[in-house]
Amino acid sequence: MSPHLHRPSLVARVPLRAARWSATHPWRAIGGWFAFVAIAVALAALIPTKETTDADYRLGESGRADALTAAGHFSDDQTESVLVTSRGGGKPSSAEVDQLATQLKTDLSGVSGVTQVTPPQWNGDRSAALIDVHLKSTVDDASQVQARTAAIARAHAELRVREAGDVSVDTAINDRVGKDLQSAEGFSLPITLLLMLLAFGALIAAGVPVLLAITSVAATMGIAAPMSHLIHAEPTVNSLIVLIGMAVGVDYSLFYLKREREERANGHSTRDAVEIAAATSGHSILVSGAAVIASMAGLFIAGSATFASLAAGSIVVVAVAVIGSVTVLPALLVKLGRWVDRPRLPLLWRVNRRIGQGGISRRILAPVVRRPVAALVAALVALVALAAPALGMKIHDSNLDTLPASIPQVQTLHAVADEFPSEGATATVVVHGTAAEHDQIVGAMHSLAASAASTRGFDPAGSNAVETAPDGETVRLTLPIPYSASDDRSGDAVQQLRDDLVPAAFGGMDVQHAVGGDVAESLDFASQQSDRLPLVIGFVLLLTLVMMTLAFRSLVVAALSSALNLLSVGVSFGILTLVFQRGWFAGPLGFTSPGFVIDWIPLFVMVILVGLSMDYNVFVLARIREHAVRGLPPRLAVERGITDTAGVITSAAAVMVSVFAIFVTLSMIEMKMMGVALAGSILIDATLIRLVILPASLVLLGRRAWWPGRVAQPQGEAVVTEVEPAPAR
Repeated sequence: MSPHLHRPSLVARVPLRAARWSATHPWRAIGGWFAFVAIAVALAALIPTKETTDADYRLGESGRADALTAAGHFSDDQTESVLVTSRGGGKPSSAEVDQLATQLKTDLSGVSGVTQVTPPQWNGDRSAALIDVHLKSTVDDASQVQARTAAIARAHAELRVREAGDVSVDTAINDRVGKDLQSAEGFSLPITLLLMLLAFGALIAAGVPVLLAITSVAATMGIAAPMSHLIHAEPTVNSLIVLIGMAVGVDYSLFYLKREREERANGHSTRDAVEIAAATSGHSILVSGAAVIASMAGLFIAGSATFASLAAGSIVVVAVAVIGSVTVLPALLVKLGRWVDRPRLPLLWRVNRRIGQGGISRRILAPVVRRPVAALVAALVALVALAAPALGMKIHDSNLDTLPASIPQVQTLHAVADEFPSEGATATVVVHGTAAEHDQIVGAMHSLAASAASTRGFDPAGSNAVETAPDGETVRLTLPIPYSASDDRSGDAVQQLRDDLVPAAFGGMDVQHAVGGDVAESLDFASQQSDRLPLVIGFVLLLTLVMMTLAFRSLVVAALSSALNLLSVGVSFGILTLVFQRGWFAGPLGFTSPGFVIDWIPLFVMVILVGLSMDYNVFVLARIREHAVRGLPPRLAVERGITDTAGVITSAAAVMVSVFAIFVTLSMIEMKMMGVALAGSILIDATLIRLVILPASLVLLGRRAWWPGRVAQPQGEAVVTEVEPAPAR
């Protein structure tokens, strides 16, 4: 098997050699791949996954406060709150509430994990009472508490009794997320298969990319189990593995298979077609996969346990998909031969042939290359206008306001926070000194509580909430904040506590002190993100710039790709701001705007988008360069390169947009944000940027686009050039 190839670059030789070996030993390649997948899946059964712990999420001063609290061994019980109001809208009687509280205490005394049931606590106008059920910190199931509370509530029809807490809310959210993800996975597979049928018009050809994607995801989930002992696994990492694995696994196979079919249609034998696909699409897959991995690696710089886990899972699934695309895929194509186009589905086959000709793209592209300046200016104005709202983006961590209101326990916690503000957002001051200083520290804590209560930032109800740890050296003060956790005034109150009140209270004392709590954790996370974001952006752009320069031997093309990536990121941030901060389309999308974007979403979307958008850039630029090194004028090379790739890019973009759009239908607003940002920006990236800005820019640059390389002389420049048809085998 020796097609007449010009000497390819080092990067192109890797998939070419892999394809030659796989084509020569197809059963070894296929058997080796499925053995690898089986062994990886077995690892997950043999090695338990190590999930992230609270200590993994400690950041800044709030992290120090949490560490001091843990070192002091406070007996922190978990609390399930029972809210009691009158069913008729009036005020419940004290006798009725006391009777209910007594029954709760009696019935729950025998429930495992329950340590205490507190007497009723009344709100200011005595329209609501709160009974706290304390659970051991190790308890992760409140179902018995819920069941017995519900039974008692039924016996008191005159009262409205609602129960919720961290344990029950976490359980409800996990159940909801599990059902959402099962639904998403159930939809994603048939939708992806349908898109592949539309892309190929043949059942086997449609099934091959889906098979590779599924096996890549399965292998990665197996590898993720032992890997979690090095980088602890976030609970959502498997969902991301499915999301990224299906998208890139299908796309890489699509690129490879489309090129192989195209070369067979040009008269090449199956093996020669596989070699050409390896040296062209295989090269693009390696460059694209490396770009995605480089982008994801930038998440490690963010210094967050969540980002580290998601980065590790994404990197592994992309690497596995790349390996499968350049090894087992060529073997499958050689064994299937022309059977890969069977059985044909007549209607879809004809539609596929139409898409493959790039008819729609050609009509859009024609005026762009005729008037590149006008097209470029118009497109840039539109995209800059769409990206501009990102300048006013407000970020905050997820909280009670971002949880699905359809969950009953979430509704109950909202009601508790409304009736009892001290049960809402809090700030925690932790001080560690010596046992001899204990009384002095406690006195300073009470003075601090009084000072805080005199400001508007804290509720006076917390003035006596001073606790001493069993070690006698650590003291903690909990201060309730009368605003929601996402209110700017809550952040201002914590900042005042850190900057003024705490230093004044403990000035001159040789103690360690730190301010923590939910609001403080959000401030510290946002601060770290703002500090690290320029480093992450710089790392991702620099690494992708170097990789694109090496792949295409052109600084200009690399810089253009980086600029287009930044534009795509700006558009995605603008979409996030318009939809979730300003509430555009909130009704149709099924959410209530929290007035901000959840803090980890922008950085995460950026690295995914930069990586995935490289799929299209690399594939399109590689085909344009092929035509350019053959001596075609720049305008014609651009036209043919984009037209040649129109069908496969349309199919690849449809897969990604469809997979991400499924997440818009989920209940959790974080998933909606990720889905909207990625689906919207990839749609724009694959259309307006690829069909207007990229070709217009390349036409205006001409041969200068490939500087410092030269494309006027094809010899020694091409990754692969025209292949003479080999004798049919």
